[in-house]
Formats: sequence, structure tokens, C-alpha cells
Amino acid sequence: MQKQYQNLPLRTGVGIVLINKDNKVFVAKRIDNPKNFWQMPQGGVDKNENFFKAALRELKEETSITNVSLIKEIDGYTTYNLPDHLLGIIWKGKFKGQKQKWYVLRFNGNDSEININTVKPEFLSWKWIEIDRLTDVVVDFKLKVYEQIKIELKKLLLI
Repeated sequence: MQKQYQNLPLRTGVGIVLINKDNKVFVAKRIDNPKNFWQMPQGGVDKNENFFKAALRELKEETSITNVSLIKEIDGYTTYNLPDHLLGIIWKGKFKGQKQKWYVLRFNGNDSEININTVKPEFLSWKWIEIDRLTDVVVDFKLKVYEQIKIELKKLLLI
């Protein structure tokens, strides 16, 4: 990590593991990284905002999805640092990475309700994938986070 960024704080964020009726996970391809990397919905928490409400807000903002129910709040937090080439660029250079609280939600709607062409679109496309594929599609600097999530999901869903 570049020295001038070492003392920057981690951004407080939330992540959403959205599971459909077939126990597949929602992932989407970011507009600002159109390579073959996919991620689960996630985003920042506003000052004094409840983490769960932030997760629901982010999910709606990114996917238009509101028809969900909480399966589990994952214990603890996950963290990741940005790679050197993104330091000073992402989040206007204010943070060196993220500290996230993750929630597992059940999608109770139909795929036709999913709309990534939102007011401020973040994604190019989306799909449902098997839990085991999560770590195959994620960008490398988030790999450890997705490995932790995958372990939690397998315990939770008894896979």
C-alpha cells in the first residue's frame, strides 16, 4: 500500500447476499469495471444510518429490489483494502478500503422485478450463480471477503 494512503480510514459499508428460491446468489457486473468480474450488491452507510436499513436502501438503489426477507445478519465485519492502482481514485481518495456488515436476504419476488437501469446505474448486467462460483467471479482484492461469505452461506444453508 502506498505510504500516503496507509493512514486513511476504512469506509463503513454494507453488503447484501441475495438468495433466490433455488439458493442461487445474485451478482452483477459493474459499469466502471466491465471486465468479467461480478459482485454482490454493496455500498456505503450514511452517518447515523442503521446498517440493515442501509443494506435495504443500497439494494433498492442498485437493483430496484424491495421484495426481500432477512435470513441472517452475518456476525462481525469483513474488510478489504483497495489495490495500489485504485488508491486515491475510488471514493475520492478518502478511504483505503472498506469495513462491511453483511446481510443474507431471501428474494421473494420475480426476476422481472429486478431493474439495474436505476437513477444512478452501477451495473451493466446481472445473473444468478451457484454459491460455489462466488469466488470464481469476484475481483481479486475482494476475494477474501467472498471466501468468508461463501463459508457462512454453506453453514447457513447446510450445503
